[in-house]
Amino acid sequence: MDKAESVRQHRQDYRSETLARQLSRVLMVSPSFYANSEARNPLSRNQPPIDAFVAMTQWKNFCNALVRVGLEVHEVKPQPGLEDMCFAGTQTFAGVDHDERAFAVLGRMLHRSRRDEVNLFATWYAQQGYRILDLGLDDDEFLEGGDLLWNADWESIWAGFGHRSTRGAVDLFAAATQDMGFNVRCLELVDPYFYHLNLCLAPLTPDAVMLYPGAFAPQTLAVIRDAVHVHEVPRHEALQYVCSGLSVNGHYITPLLTRRLEQILGEEGLQPVVVDLSEFQKAGGSAAALKMLLP
Repeated sequence: MDKAESVRQHRQDYRSETLARQLSRVLMVSPSFYANSEARNPLSRNQPPIDAFVAMTQWKNFCNALVRVGLEVHEVKPQPGLEDMCFAGTQTFAGVDHDERAFAVLGRMLHRSRRDEVNLFATWYAQQGYRILDLGLDDDEFLEGGDLLWNADWESIWAGFGHRSTRGAVDLFAAATQDMGFNVRCLELVDPYFYHLNLCLAPLTPDAVMLYPGAFAPQTLAVIRDAVHVHEVPRHEALQYVCSGLSVNGHYITPLLTRRLEQILGEEGLQPVVVDLSEFQKAGGSAAALKMLLP
């Protein structure tokens, strides 16, 4: 390793350690007005009505699990009529740049019924001192936070497109974040049941991800495999949201622990934490969609 590479590696290691300390907060929205009156994806169709009491209980259990693994929960106030606002991982994308300045990228939701959520999150971020990045997306361009995932090294970003986010919007996002020094890998999604990246890919460690391969275009799979070690799960387990968990502080929060998932987590040194989120799965989301990690 030459001197320049050594310096770069040291800087990356220091940044990863720093972010591991800083990423101790999470942003949530209470499901006070949660419902599934509009089927916005294939997973949410023909579902029984939401049980509001059970949903609130499950959400509180999820919050408690986040606290147990070392996160402090912050909340944006829910608003009547915004039934999907509790999926706090979809409206924006938050991070910290190489000068340790917190930033938030505003998304543009595909469904009109969800677009008012973005401004409410933008207001919260602005009040907290975040630098707000509005990409100025055109009317035919969409970008949703469920398609944007930090790799566990916090130096690179996985960016999905094909169902909710458009390629043009992802390219604009990539240009903005690459200008800040982050590597962005654009991934094409091809299975409509995995309409968000956080349903089919879970960053586990800086060098490993878990995914359902059938959700991705062949050339996209090659990009992922060239970058990190890949753990594959079958479609029937992915449809049970095992890839929609959350890896944080040596734990993996998941709605289900299968034998395959237990094996993967054991290989990566992660401790499983199981939290039932079945009421939220009626709308097509799970742990990854319900939160936004904050620097």
